[in-house]
Amino acid sequence: MNAHPPSQRTILVIEDDPQLAKLIQFCLAREGFEVRQAADGEQALQEFDQAQLPDLVLMDVMLPYRNGYELLADLRRRPAWNQVPVIMLTSRGREEDVVQGLDTGANDYLIKPFRPPELIARIRKLLRPAPKAAP
Repeated sequence: MNAHPPSQRTILVIEDDPQLAKLIQFCLAREGFEVRQAADGEQALQEFDQAQLPDLVLMDVMLPYRNGYELLADLRRRPAWNQVPVIMLTSRGREEDVVQGLDTGANDYLIKPFRPPELIARIRKLLRPAPKAAP
């Protein structure tokens, strides 16, 4: 996987609500992240075919053309994308929705409405380097 320097970490945001996508982009850019966006399932699949992997994917569940669970399953079947952290960011907050997201391969699940500082903290947690094993 091609990692970016911390100041150039890239996040792929898959969100169909233009206002929310703009808010997320603003919050992430303010924290120094580069943001790529997809507004629906078809655009997300095009992003999955890109050579340049993002450092993290932030994905809604309810999307036009393909839902987030289908996209996540597709993403996890791709060897290059298998280790890219994914946060589901959605208004679907029932227990079964959260379980389905995590079982499908999401690393975290955040329910809308969300607080931007919490989202940033969860992103930082997933992008933190793994501790080195003791000899």
